Amino acid sequence: MAIAKIDIFHTTDQELADIAKAMAHPARVQILRVLNDKDQCIVGDLVDLLPLSQSTVSQHLKELKRVGLIRGEIDGPRTCYCLNERVMEKAKTAFTSLFSSMKCC
Repeated sequence: MAIAKIDIFHTTDQELADIAKAMAHPARVQILRVLNDKDQCIVGDLVDLLPLSQSTVSQHLKELKRVGLIRGEIDGPRTCYCLNERVMEKAKTAFTSLFSSMKCC
């Protein structure tokens, strides 16, 4: 039985690559910045702050939520989003470790 090529890489590296992929759009980086500046934010607030449609913002939120960088809690007809501090800290540590171990410059 063949294995997927991705399975030959360490789980931590796979997770870090997935997070990097999810962050590889400036709108998603901006969403993370906004959520970092506020304790929580509803999707309508994000739409007001970004030059994107509500459906586009929702798709970006979905991708950030998929990798666990944010959490969304349903509050009546709205969803309140906030950073997932545990996953954010794990990603921060992994990126810092990766870049600090590189021997360049």
